[in-house]
Amino acid sequence: MIRYKIDIIQALKDKGYNTGRIKREKILPGQTLTNITDGKSISLDTLNKICCLLRCQPGDLIEWEATDEEKIKYFWQW
Repeated sequence: MIRYKIDIIQALKDKGYNTGRIKREKILPGQTLTNITDGKSISLDTLNKICCLLRCQPGDLIEWEATDEEKIKYFWQW
């Protein structure tokens, strides 16, 4: 499961990109902000844009950790 390592919304705020500014300047769609807040997936284009804004690497924002279901479904084959 891919999950966020940091609070991306807070990191954007720390760089001067509060949600009002993000929406007003159409930096990211409102639904994307909701997806991030809810821990849902975002597109690679969005991940790229966030990395540009925060000047970081994708690995600074996300990480992979297998869920129990994924371990059962995929790891038995290895």
